[in-house]
Amino acid sequence: MRAAVIQINSNADVSSNLERAEALVRAAAGDGAELVVMPEKWALLGSGEVIAAGAEPLDGPILSAARGWARELGVHLCAGSVPEDPGNGSKPYNTSVLIDPQGGIAATYRKLHMFDVEVGGTEYRESEHEQAGADIATAPSGEFQLGLTVCYDLRFPELFRILALRGATAFTVPSAFTAVTGRDHWEVLLRARAIENASFVLAAGQVGRAEPHYESWGHSMLVGPWGQVLAEVSEGEGHACAALDLSELERVRASLPSLANRRGDAYEWPVEAPV
Repeated sequence: MRAAVIQINSNADVSSNLERAEALVRAAAGDGAELVVMPEKWALLGSGEVIAAGAEPLDGPILSAARGWARELGVHLCAGSVPEDPGNGSKPYNTSVLIDPQGGIAATYRKLHMFDVEVGGTEYRESEHEQAGADIATAPSGEFQLGLTVCYDLRFPELFRILALRGATAFTVPSAFTAVTGRDHWEVLLRARAIENASFVLAAGQVGRAEPHYESWGHSMLVGPWGQVLAEVSEGEGHACAALDLSELERVRASLPSLANRRGDAYEWPVEAPV
């Protein structure tokens, strides 16, 4: 399967974001991509209040547009993440949606880990305006089984391991990774998740500045099961494509069978977090 990751500099203007995202998806499909992964919050990136106000149900205009692109282009489309209105007056979810080539919704994943941190002198309190999901998700995409994640999830290796044990052979990681942490952690973490699970990692990121205080790292990339970077968007908006060879994954898992060699009987779950 040929896959692509999209890199975009989104803002609070949904119409503009949709126009640029469509052009990028079409360019990736024109480059032969059968699976296209978009970044986190690609249709709307702004303050927590702006994102909450712009949340839509899954049958709203944003995902309807993305479903139309997938259907017209005949691609599997991971529509990054979008603010999902649950319809009950509560906070929106940060939801990743996998769309099949017929335009149907193949899987939804609501981000588990809220980005409540302080980095580079800036506080991020995602949980003030969004709510966490409760379930993990895998879904087929061609000959691959995708494990869905979103951005901050990358720092929780247990999620990726569970997805791998449930059959995932590739992980989607739509992100808006901060430039402060991205410089030191982004590529290291992506390659680690690929190596430790002998899986492909497809990481699509936001890039550049956005109100009120976002500075996203970009460097969207596809990583192979041996940990090698297969393709990367080094700067600006654009896409990167690479062929995902399932036989390569099978060779890596056969020669370094760390998943098969696990000692699940010796591990206790859950483990208490340190204070």
